[in-house]
Amino acid sequence: MTNLLHLFLLLLLRSGFSSGGPLYHTCGLSNYTSNSDYKSNLNQLLRILTSTNSSFTTNTTGSTPNTVYGLFLCRGDVGLSNCRACIQNATKDIGSLCPSSKEATVWYDNCELRYSDLRFFSSLDYRGSYFLANPKNVTNNVEGFIRLQKELLDDITSYTAYNSPTMFATGTAMNETNSNASFTLSGLAQCTRDLSAEDCGQCLIVARAMYTGSEASTGGRILTKSCNFRYEMYGFYQGKPDVLLNLTTPVKTRTPPPAPDTHEAPAREGSKNNTKKVLSIIISIVVAVMLLVTICIYFWKKRATKLTLGKHRAKSGKTNLEDDLLLLDLSTLKVATDYFSEANKLGEGGFGSVYKGKLADGQEIAVKRLSTSSTQGVEELKNEILLLAKLQHRNLVKLLGGCLEEQEKLLVYEYVPNRSLDNLLFDPVECKLNWSERFNIIGGIARGLFYLHEESHLNAIHRDLKASNILLDTDMTAKISDFGLARLFGGDETQGTTSRVVGTFGYMAPEYALHGHFSTKVDVFSYGVLVLEIITGKMCSRFYDSERAEDFLSYVWEHWSNGQILQIVDPSLEIFSKNEILRCIHIALLCVQEVPDERPSMSSAVIMLHSPSVPLKSPTKPRFARGMISSSMLPKSTDMGSSDEFARMVLPISVNDVSITEMQPR
Repeated sequence: MTNLLHLFLLLLLRSGFSSGGPLYHTCGLSNYTSNSDYKSNLNQLLRILTSTNSSFTTNTTGSTPNTVYGLFLCRGDVGLSNCRACIQNATKDIGSLCPSSKEATVWYDNCELRYSDLRFFSSLDYRGSYFLANPKNVTNNVEGFIRLQKELLDDITSYTAYNSPTMFATGTAMNETNSNASFTLSGLAQCTRDLSAEDCGQCLIVARAMYTGSEASTGGRILTKSCNFRYEMYGFYQGKPDVLLNLTTPVKTRTPPPAPDTHEAPAREGSKNNTKKVLSIIISIVVAVMLLVTICIYFWKKRATKLTLGKHRAKSGKTNLEDDLLLLDLSTLKVATDYFSEANKLGEGGFGSVYKGKLADGQEIAVKRLSTSSTQGVEELKNEILLLAKLQHRNLVKLLGGCLEEQEKLLVYEYVPNRSLDNLLFDPVECKLNWSERFNIIGGIARGLFYLHEESHLNAIHRDLKASNILLDTDMTAKISDFGLARLFGGDETQGTTSRVVGTFGYMAPEYALHGHFSTKVDVFSYGVLVLEIITGKMCSRFYDSERAEDFLSYVWEHWSNGQILQIVDPSLEIFSKNEILRCIHIALLCVQEVPDERPSMSSAVIMLHSPSVPLKSPTKPRFARGMISSSMLPKSTDMGSSDEFARMVLPISVNDVSITEMQPR
């Protein structure tokens, strides 16, 4: 009976995939009315999408506040006629599947259709992901099957993100043996083509992580709004594979090399070989000369337009900055910022001010001007240069250049128009962040930290993660900034101890604030606090003057343990997903656990955020700031400015014990 059931399910999966019916759909929370402008714009968008002769299209119709953003994507091995048929079915079905919904996504075997009232192009989105696994598991050579599956999906993931112009790849893998434990697997992976290669790779990695625990299944797939993958023990895609893998040999090839011509006479073959050698030498010389000329021209132009930090080091006597920074003229930046006018000032922190500017070509920039009186400014400048010059990620602010002239120390960044998160989050008048935007910000910060901690070639800890250091671009994409206090790890190093604790009160992990012990789990703690701030709309460092006379984390834990956790949600959030908010709070409480090893890694946090099927362990009561730091150290309400820079602390401590007598362990 069980075998018949498995056979029925397999036939159902195959017939369902080819029948053209929807595999899955997800609808948003906000609705439109039947005669609204949004409805008209949506109808226009769907007509445009169905009339396009392409396998991938994005489009926008209408104007704010009734703008509709849309996207469709067909599977890379599907012909144009089948693609158009799938999209036409999708545009008909989506109205009945998600009636009056301002946001919807529907997946078919051959295509995906998505629309929203929020701009989502070029952004990762794992919400509403769909998990499907064949109920039948492999019973023989399970370890070999899982290894073969991993190797195949690894290769397909890499090919999709970094080699395929359409961000689609197929593959076949086999591990031929003499036993009955041989397997042949077929697989595919695909990303929406508006993503960068890096985001595509990250999306597929997270999607595969969602599949954890089901690897022994004979077939399965994950559908997300940004990417998808699938594997089966039978052939299901069209055309030749992009990846061909045989684990019985070490060779991995996309296509086999051409066979050698064995009909040539030996003498002729030797003559051909000599000719090839001569041609190779000539070509090598020509290429070398051209390369040398190109390099000379490059450095000649570079000298004419840029200064290097090497000159600055020679003048200042500093020699511990490894990389050169491409510098801009001070006069250029003065003109761009209107001579650092107050009208262009975006904000002010403990180490200087930030100004908006516009270059002659119209490019908008943000210029950080380090205070000339700050003794720590140069070190922070160097730290930020070393990190941001080498790290590139959509959730990290981009460094464009700098200036070191006339005692000025300036850093130039991409301009982020929506300023910092604290300006929007903690201002009761300005705060208009809906839950979808907040959830995307929570996810973006997590992905940025995941990149810092694990994905980048540099292992780094931020050490000062807080709302004022999260910038928001036009699409409300979160960008982590201010790397002046960041710390690099070398080799296999993952933790350390410092006698000088730096950071912001309220966000610092207890082991770091008390003993100077730091690791990636210090950032995880700060992330947990930040997530709770985003959900509640309350600033942790200002919560000490509340009428309840308790600290921020105590406030959250009290409501969690009493079963009243939804009472802490920001009252300005009128529409939100209860399940998403509860899960985010749960993850945040895990992030602020007292013992660092009990906090999740950021890679685990990313997976937990976007995989509702992943179980979460129960959090324990965190160690709260009131038990760590006496009230005499807390900031007074009269000291509070427009942002939380007042709370940044530099605590000289002993490695073995705390030298600040007011601070006592709980």
